[in-house]
Amino acid sequence: MKIAIHGRNFTEQTKPYIQAMFDELALRQVEVQLSEPYRALLEGAGVNHHSVSIYNSFRDVFAADFAFSLGGDGTLLEAVTHVGPHHVPIVGINIGRLGFLATVSPRAISAMLEALFAGNFHIDERTLITLDAEVDLFDGVPFGLNDVTITKTETSSMITVHTYIDGEFLNSYWADGLIVSTPSGSTGYSLSCGGPVLLPHNENFIVTPVSPHNLNVRPMVVPDSCSLSFEVESRSGAFLVSVDSRFRTVDLSTRLSVRKELFKARLVKLPEDNFLNTLRSKLNWGWDIRN
Repeated sequence: MKIAIHGRNFTEQTKPYIQAMFDELALRQVEVQLSEPYRALLEGAGVNHHSVSIYNSFRDVFAADFAFSLGGDGTLLEAVTHVGPHHVPIVGINIGRLGFLATVSPRAISAMLEALFAGNFHIDERTLITLDAEVDLFDGVPFGLNDVTITKTETSSMITVHTYIDGEFLNSYWADGLIVSTPSGSTGYSLSCGGPVLLPHNENFIVTPVSPHNLNVRPMVVPDSCSLSFEVESRSGAFLVSVDSRFRTVDLSTRLSVRKELFKARLVKLPEDNFLNTLRSKLNWGWDIRN
């Protein structure tokens, strides 16, 4: 078996679980490839990772059976870009805080490995969103799991985002920005701006304005089979565009559009991992002291 691993910083309390994971992988004779930043982090912390192979981008990742993400949800979003179109199933191990996407706790790593080797898991395929632009803004990785956002720069006033669906005019959003979210991203930035929660396998995007000046403008759910295109006006002459947590400053002359990516992210889910349970436990969905 081959496993690619990416992660972020961890505490001394978590370190023994990570070391135990690498020891078990070595015992099972698993071939491990590490992202270069994570290898440096492990060696700086004194973790023996038993690996001699590294990668720097999705172009370097070997033909892995699984990809492990050790961190929070942001780390898992990075792992999605690392495996790219290779369809490698991703296991999210929650070394971070919320862990909405990364649901395996450090204490459950050993049980998770046992489930993987026994085939006791299922693959949860998630829609990705991709950004099309006249220039390569994101180094050949224009796709993400959560959302694409268009927002004002830090020093500018509100922007105007003229938005079209399949070439037909939808609306001019006078706001701090606009979010186009996947169902997976519906529990993220879009939710904090008043967007609805979608079940992960809904075939829709959510168009959510950020602090709109027009109070009668509300989030809108559209089919993910459509293409959304944008023209932006800003007094600063520029605006910000992001794919998940990766930001770029863009000139007003740049035309942007978003669509569903041709391939999907494949998340590994254990039998007890359920979206509705996660929604209630992580976001206190429907929590009421009377219940």
